Amino acid sequence: MDTVTDLDAARARLAEELARVRAELGEEIEAPGQVTYGSQAAAAAQVFAQQRDLAFREQAERRFKAIEHALARIDAGTYTICEQCGGPISAERHEIVPWATTCVECGRTRR
Repeated sequence: MDTVTDLDAARARLAEELARVRAELGEEIEAPGQVTYGSQAAAAAQVFAQQRDLAFREQAERRFKAIEHALARIDAGTYTICEQCGGPISAERHEIVPWATTCVECGRTRR
């Protein structure tokens, strides 16, 4: 496994992803409209869509924090070090999940 990570490239990818997630978080969640007689099914679909959007927003907020944490780890010099075992995080893992904080082995046991 290659443990050498191009930190400038990683920082650029993380900054790009941070901007994308920030834009995603800026999108407004549409509230369900007023329920009229006979439109309960439509109202249920609207509520479901709103709940789905709220879940996506929570996921985006977690990803935003993880990306900010990864950028801080680059600044601190700990980006390539697993937060759980202290071993190296492979460049391949960071290629797939740039905000990863654990090596593959610790990532498997963390879930």
